[in-house]
Amino acid sequence: MNPAAEAKLLRLLGLGVRGRGAVVGVERVREAASKGTLVLAVVAPDVSRHSLEKVLPLLAAKRVPVVEGPGAAALGHAVGRETTAAVGVTDRNLARGIQEMLAEASLRWPPGGASDADVSGSD
Repeated sequence: MNPAAEAKLLRLLGLGVRGRGAVVGVERVREAASKGTLVLAVVAPDVSRHSLEKVLPLLAAKRVPVVEGPGAAALGHAVGRETTAAVGVTDRNLARGIQEMLAEASLRWPPGGASDADVSGSD
């Protein structure tokens, strides 16, 4: 991910967490996905396989778009933690803004996967 896109993504996620439009951590992301309130997930690429196995199948089953974010330390720092494996966006407008920014930077992940889902549905 290019540095400008990464910085913008981290700022947006930080704002989302402070505004209660995002949840932090694998368990909170799983809870939001299970409840149907999760609109987008940002996952650190350097997390353990175990963490990925806990969250990615559920996100795929719920058709939640997944974006590969920066490393766990940078992702955690942006949301007030030392590290975090995942941040889940529950605010539809924030998710739309993140997807639009990433589309401009051509950074969707995984290619052809659930990230192609549209988050612009009605609120």
